[in-house]
Amino acid sequence: MGQYDRLILMAEDELTQYSTDARKIEKLRQKIGLSVSANEQKQVKEQLLTEMPTDPIRKIIEDQRQTVALPFWGIAGLGLLFGISMSQPLDFVATIAGGAIAFQIQKLGWRLQAKRLVLKTLEDIEERVRKPD
Repeated sequence: MGQYDRLILMAEDELTQYSTDARKIEKLRQKIGLSVSANEQKQVKEQLLTEMPTDPIRKIIEDQRQTVALPFWGIAGLGLLFGISMSQPLDFVATIAGGAIAFQIQKLGWRLQAKRLVLKTLEDIEERVRKPD
């Protein structure tokens, strides 16, 4: 596993904690500072800058992944409800499709959010190196 993947996983781990973005960046900054060299930090930052979304749909998914996935969770629930209550097995296809789409949207949003957190942290590290307190 490369440094890029490790940093994304560390950021995903920080996203699970209930705290402010500043606190997440602070904790992640300490971890990155100890485990990643300056050259590797620059390489990861360049890679992140090329991968970050520029289209409006992916930006919305990054910012509001749960809101975007909610209608698909509803489709999955309705398909399950109708499939059970009306004994129509075809409605279970809507359950599977809606659940799969919602899950993929949430997964994509989570990953984009973790990448954004790593990018902000690397920018914070660069700024602190340029302007020490």
